[in-house]
Amino acid sequence: MRKDKEQAIALRRQNKSYKQISRDLNIPLSTLAGWLKDEPWSQDIRDKLGLEASLAFPEKLKRIVTANRKRWAGIHETYRREAIVEFEDLKDNPLFLAGIMLYWGEGEKQSKYSVVRLSNSEPEMIRIFYLFLTKALKVTPDKIKAWLLLYPDLIDSVQKNFWSKATGLSKEQFNKSIYIKGRHPTKRLSYGVCTIVIQSRALKERMLKWLELYQDFLRSHALKLEK
Repeated sequence: MRKDKEQAIALRRQNKSYKQISRDLNIPLSTLAGWLKDEPWSQDIRDKLGLEASLAFPEKLKRIVTANRKRWAGIHETYRREAIVEFEDLKDNPLFLAGIMLYWGEGEKQSKYSVVRLSNSEPEMIRIFYLFLTKALKVTPDKIKAWLLLYPDLIDSVQKNFWSKATGLSKEQFNKSIYIKGRHPTKRLSYGVCTIVIQSRALKERMLKWLELYQDFLRSHALKLEK
């Protein structure tokens, strides 16, 4: 190993910043980044130094937080504008409308969560929503996950096999099931509840905008019928 790299690593392990090391050893910042950016221990030092700087300069931290919020608000607005354009192309697709209606009734609609999630005990509903995602929206299966809520006497592998065949989800898409603890009622859901999930801020913003647009469309149509 070249001597200046050994010296740089030694200084970094002493919690020195890239700028300090660059100044002391006359090594370009880009070279230091190439040597150290993928080292987990160096990343820990970076985070530690960043936290210390933020605590030392609270006003700077406040400005950074404000700038980040503004930047993400702009990105989210871009997603919503895209949704308006897409709605015009998709609104006459029965599968798209079915998916939107299902999400209106059963989906996770809180804007603070960057997840599109729908739960139901009816396999046909999950199947239609899965088709909505994969066929109407062209979401690739590897982006879609699912998990089951089961009663204690249900066998995990059996239920996953059932839901996989009934919905079109592969068994590899199912995460670990959750079992209900304690006593369970006599009249209950024999196959449990399936939850289908996509972690995507972009899709969540679009879904919420599509819901808003479709609700506006229905209200407008209802007013015409009332006249």
